[in-house]
Amino acid sequence: MIRAYKFLMRPTVGQAAALTAMLADHCSLYNGALQERRDAYRHSSKTSIKYGMQSAQLRDIRVFDPERQGRWSFSSQQATLRRLDKAFAAFFRRIKAGETPGYPRFRGVNWFDTVDFPKDGDGCRWDSTPHDPVTRVRFQGVGHVKVNQHRPVSGKVKTVSVKREGRKWFVVLTAEQAQPEPLPNTGGVVGIDMGIANFLADSNGEFVPNPRHGRKAAAKLEAAQQALSRFPRRKARDRTANHQRAVEKVATLHGKVRRQRLDHAHKTALGLVREHDVIAHEDLKIRNMGRTPAPKPDPDKPGAFLPNGAASKAGLNRSIADAGWGVFLTILHAKAESAGREVIAVDPRNTSRRCPECGHTAKENRPTQDKFHCVSCGHTAHADTVGALNVLRAGLVRRHANQA
Repeated sequence: MIRAYKFLMRPTVGQAAALTAMLADHCSLYNGALQERRDAYRHSSKTSIKYGMQSAQLRDIRVFDPERQGRWSFSSQQATLRRLDKAFAAFFRRIKAGETPGYPRFRGVNWFDTVDFPKDGDGCRWDSTPHDPVTRVRFQGVGHVKVNQHRPVSGKVKTVSVKREGRKWFVVLTAEQAQPEPLPNTGGVVGIDMGIANFLADSNGEFVPNPRHGRKAAAKLEAAQQALSRFPRRKARDRTANHQRAVEKVATLHGKVRRQRLDHAHKTALGLVREHDVIAHEDLKIRNMGRTPAPKPDPDKPGAFLPNGAASKAGLNRSIADAGWGVFLTILHAKAESAGREVIAVDPRNTSRRCPECGHTAKENRPTQDKFHCVSCGHTAHADTVGALNVLRAGLVRRHANQA
């Protein structure tokens, strides 16, 4: 299996400048390759440029520009071109699926924060000074950078990436490992129902509160963004010191919320995996749930529109994004795979409207957001607990069908 590790780097002032230059040059390479594809397609011949054609030009580009493109790893530049190729592949895939995707865009130097090295030892070297008590990673054109390695890396390192987050620099590793020993069986099974009022409710009647990290930080974020909005839009090199501090303040607050959300997701998923052998959850289409309502033209007033609930839907969308369901489910599946647990996704339709006692399904069974009252048999319970029970039953049915 493949596992990722993320460590904080502590570059010197010179190394930080070199890392910044590396990102800028890879961003320039990405934008140049994108421009070539756009120009070729706009030509009357409608030429289609592929990754292989652009990769073949790298050698000439490096010879022509030795002080910039020639400084960096050839393999990392190929990875940047593959990144662009994947963006175009995703664009055409969505077109074939009938969606309306955005065309791949040019990246500003502040929006290009990652450089990938496809192979450890090719332009980079993890633990480049093994006889030194301080862990270092070496990058071509940068040197040996100190790393705050807070946990050991097991397995063979396959890929290395450089990532910038605000003023901090991180190294991200992927290591190939043997499948770990599964956790001892507990005999426990559980269904979970994710929500807004509570982060999740399980089929045992337990609730995990929603921490609402984004809402708690909303006042500070609003003040920081208002302070930033007072400065005119400028490129990074043209910003004043106060402008740059305002930018970093917003980025710091967003980063703190993101880390808090990740921490909560990891701890919640770990608790579920340790206590249960089988975990069933709703197969939520989170992207579809966050769509804005379609406008409603007013038939009596051309050019005018009727109320469509967009304001209240926007608030719900913020709450869904703040809960971080997608991040949590990704982490849950990864931890379950490592622990030898089974995670089952089931159809979420009517899970909170079906009575777990008599099976009657009706919209009237859920008179309020948190109350369930069956109009057929009179069963009363918390609506989220009812949803979790129905999710568990559907998951067990699907599990037995797959084993048959």
